[in-house]
Amino acid sequence: MIRRQTASLFALCFPLLVPALVAAADVQVAGPDGFVRFTANFGGARPTFTVTFRDRTVIEPSPLAMTVDGADITAAATAGTAERYRIDEKYPWRGVHAEVVNRCAGAKIPLRSTNGPAYTLEVRAFNDGVAFRCVVPGGESARVPDETTTFEVPAGSIVWYHDLEGHYEAVHHQKDVAEVPAGQWCAPPMTFKLPGGGYASITEAALVNYSGMALQADGKRGFQLVLGHRHPPSYPFRLRYQADIERVSKPASVAGTITTPWRVVMVGADLNALVNSDIVYNLCPPPDPSLFSEGMRTAWVKPGRAVWKYLDGGQNTFEQMKEFSRLAGELGFEYHVIEGFAYRWSDEQIKELVDYSRQRGVGIWLWRHSKDLRTPEAREAFFGRLERLGVVGAKIDFFDHEHKDVVDLYTTLLRDAARHHVMVNFHGANKPTGESRTWPNELIREGVRGMEASRLQARAKHDTTLPFTRYLAGHGDYTPVHFGARRGDTTWAHQIATAAVFTEPLLTYGAHPATILKNPAVEMIKAIPPVWDETLVLPPSEIGELAVYARRKGDVWFLAVLNGPAAKTIRVPLTFLGDGDYRTLMVRDQKDNSAVVQVENGTQKRGDTLAIELSAGGGFVGRFTKR
Repeated sequence: MIRRQTASLFALCFPLLVPALVAAADVQVAGPDGFVRFTANFGGARPTFTVTFRDRTVIEPSPLAMTVDGADITAAATAGTAERYRIDEKYPWRGVHAEVVNRCAGAKIPLRSTNGPAYTLEVRAFNDGVAFRCVVPGGESARVPDETTTFEVPAGSIVWYHDLEGHYEAVHHQKDVAEVPAGQWCAPPMTFKLPGGGYASITEAALVNYSGMALQADGKRGFQLVLGHRHPPSYPFRLRYQADIERVSKPASVAGTITTPWRVVMVGADLNALVNSDIVYNLCPPPDPSLFSEGMRTAWVKPGRAVWKYLDGGQNTFEQMKEFSRLAGELGFEYHVIEGFAYRWSDEQIKELVDYSRQRGVGIWLWRHSKDLRTPEAREAFFGRLERLGVVGAKIDFFDHEHKDVVDLYTTLLRDAARHHVMVNFHGANKPTGESRTWPNELIREGVRGMEASRLQARAKHDTTLPFTRYLAGHGDYTPVHFGARRGDTTWAHQIATAAVFTEPLLTYGAHPATILKNPAVEMIKAIPPVWDETLVLPPSEIGELAVYARRKGDVWFLAVLNGPAAKTIRVPLTFLGDGDYRTLMVRDQKDNSAVVQVENGTQKRGDTLAIELSAGGGFVGRFTKR
């Protein structure tokens, strides 16, 4: 049966009394179903932690290490009384599904070391992972935190990672954990397949007032947490901000209480569990009602599909942009994203385009370089102008680093944009860490090697890796679907399927809208929504080889398949459908011609099994509408 999502929103957070602990050797926190467990040990020279799932090791005993102003506050730390609590809440969401369940067990463990102030290790255990952070009280003075906590991955694990040279716009490598060399940089999320089955991924959540983390391998299956000031500056940063390299290479200070981001380990028996994990968002605070009166459902924050003139021809003229808006309306798309060439237009021209587009049901987004928005005056002028002219969104580009100074700019931009009812798309960005729960006006961010990478030809393996690596952190602006050379080793059907697989609440198409309208699969493209009510990752999905997604919007189901480099035929039971017959629209590969699609109409029901023949780099999209 189709699951119906509710609109309920409730929260229960209450302490549980536990006996006092004096110099406790172990503190364990288990998820609500008891399968996921985080165990902290305080009996040695420094605290260690272990993560298990169904009594199997996910993270081996690993050292917790943090300094404040150079003092190692974790050395020989002892634990006091653990204050335990539970959280049980639901809230509306957008992307993978329409409602989030936030259910976990938590513990606040007071710690004291001879080298520094008393502080708290806070732990939360969910049914699909764990998270922990440190909270170090302080006055108004600024102090400098640093961390070198390590995550020890079990022998025999297969790891997917990419380095930091392109910041977060890179291609993942796949290696046995023992083959990851010492010194190798790994950008979160770092996903790994456990030797006995199951998957895990390491990332962070609630990155605020702090530098972002990356991981660095020690060559012995350990991956050390490294803060932004020690990250090698990426090529984009070196290109644009050479004069700032020295500044971002210095440790960042934090005034008052130091609250680290949550260090997250997602865990699941299969890929479906990972893709449907909400841990990253659940660890972030809800939106401020004074800025978002209806939270995620605030009226001026709306997911949608967009046209975009950048990758597939067209002129950078005012009249051409009016034509793009007209074509967006013909497609039924909600938005039109315009690049920096609009700088030279007058307010009158922008207002004319906004009004012309609005008449066709299309909202306008305008691009801006982040360096132009570093002062309160510049932000007020920019966002105030957008609001005055009726522009709905800002695409803000070129961050390229995770030092605290850059992280602070994200937060400031989101707050100032929200005051003017402006949605935001961050490009040249780091991975998301759940910001969009606190700031629903962050509709999407890039932080992914997408269609802009014209030289990337091996897209089949890349596209079948991303859903289970980068997209575990949240939305990503790949700007999918291109029918020209940029599609690399993928077929037209594969390209269309990326729009249904990648999580993109602002679904910006790379193809020219006129090209989309002429495509034989235009009816399917028009039908793919930007957000979903339900997502199921089906067998035989495998990282880097195959992504098989069943996704529901309302009472309509879509089956989307991305194939890797090797041709194959799969059989998919349609057990996700409800009872009765469904009218179908299917877009398949055309054998021996990657630039053609087969479009079919028919009827299917729940008991049927669909045979799908996939070309190398191929794809499939099916739409199932209840009769």
